[in-house]
Amino acid sequence: MKIKLIVVGKLKEKYLKEGISEYVKRMSTMLPLEVIELPDEKIPDHASEKEQETVKNREGEKILSRLQADDKLVALAIRGNLMTSEELADLVKQNEVYGTRHLIFVIGGSLGLSEAVYQRCDAQVSFGRMTLPHQLMRLVLVEQIYRAQMINRGSTYHK
Repeated sequence: MKIKLIVVGKLKEKYLKEGISEYVKRMSTMLPLEVIELPDEKIPDHASEKEQETVKNREGEKILSRLQADDKLVALAIRGNLMTSEELADLVKQNEVYGTRHLIFVIGGSLGLSEAVYQRCDAQVSFGRMTLPHQLMRLVLVEQIYRAQMINRGSTYHK
């Protein structure tokens, strides 16, 4: 199985890039982890709800175009299910056991994800009810995926 992150927007902060790179490197001995950055759409100043919806839909089309029919898609969303690290580890393990080729986590742009992406998802996960910058969420997600693998391997990293 391969784990992919599809994320909207370019990561600019050096410290976040370095953190993500470290966890991707650690994961290379377990499950391959690939981060796919998609360009975000320009949001007009003082965008109306309709304009915001258009931006989300365009970004959603880019996300959906990167998927194959048998990919398992997990959206990070405030409205998703709260999970513990152990529950995330179980989600990863179940997909690995059942022969999922690609387990894909998706993080939308600053406006979130389109309804089309939510409808395609196999699961929606929330890391809490607080809003976090989507760039920072990448680092948190990659660390949690690494932690999930450590849990599944019985490592003391999780303690």
